[in-house]
Amino acid sequence: MRIRIAAALSAVAATALLLSGCAGAGSPSASPSPSASSSCLLDAKPGKASDAIKVEGEGKDLKVTVPSGADIDKATAVERTVVKKGDGKDVKAGDLVSVRYRIVNAADSAVLDSSSRGSDDQIPVLLDPQQQSLFVAALECKPLGSAVVAAIPGKMFGEGGKSVVVYAEATKKLPTVADGTAVAPVEGMPTVKLAKDGAPEITIPKTDPPTETKISVLKQGDGATVASGDYVIVQYRGVTWADGKEFDSSWKRGTPAQFQTTGVVTGFKKALEGQKVGSQVLAVIPPAEGYGAQAQSGIPANSTLVFVIDILGTVPSAAPAQ
Repeated sequence: MRIRIAAALSAVAATALLLSGCAGAGSPSASPSPSASSSCLLDAKPGKASDAIKVEGEGKDLKVTVPSGADIDKATAVERTVVKKGDGKDVKAGDLVSVRYRIVNAADSAVLDSSSRGSDDQIPVLLDPQQQSLFVAALECKPLGSAVVAAIPGKMFGEGGKSVVVYAEATKKLPTVADGTAVAPVEGMPTVKLAKDGAPEITIPKTDPPTETKISVLKQGDGATVASGDYVIVQYRGVTWADGKEFDSSWKRGTPAQFQTTGVVTGFKKALEGQKVGSQVLAVIPPAEGYGAQAQSGIPANSTLVFVIDILGTVPSAAPAQ
């Protein structure tokens, strides 16, 4: 099964790309621009290699070609050329955006990964410097709506790395809280009150916890449906039923989380799969579908877990069969 090439490359490149800071991309003697925003992690500049890349077509017919004379392998840093300037606010690390993209092998222009598996040839991307550094390098500090090509030399991926080209267009910013329609709460479930920023406060009823996983929808979204194995982007807060104490929260960390549905406990997986983007879900998970008798940080053994989850985006793990 095809894995997310973008994420795999980003994981390898994160340190090399982002620790290079504002080293410049045009030539070995390039220096940081004094006008560059302090919020830019890389702020890559145009260069001979990125300027040579050809982009043709639109939508799913979009094609990226790397001419033989581009010499991306010889570049000393990431080069980035804007092929279409947008008119929105500058995109920055930490944003959640909808992205149309192609990642191609610089040697033969073969497509390594693309957004074609997403709705309208776009997928949601959380611009996390550690997990999505390729997209951070391509999109940061350019206006929303811009389309860019980034030439990334193989040396950025370590010894033996292959040079790649990233075409990316951030078409719109996405909400970082569930924006679905409110649904009446289910009797007997924990109650949820939302702060102004959308963070949930969870109150546990003074009853025994259920012995089976219970799931209720607090907001009904109308976006894409989460399938098994999808990579989801969520906000969540988790507390224990016994005392209502928080043990984990993306809200407290200040950024949404992203992971594959098959990489979480069974009850959390059940709460995600089959739901639509934009939904907010309340899940009560007994030990059998949580962590069982194995204690975790902040979670005693045999704990019933309570989660409130805002589903912000979902990305299929592989392109649909043709």
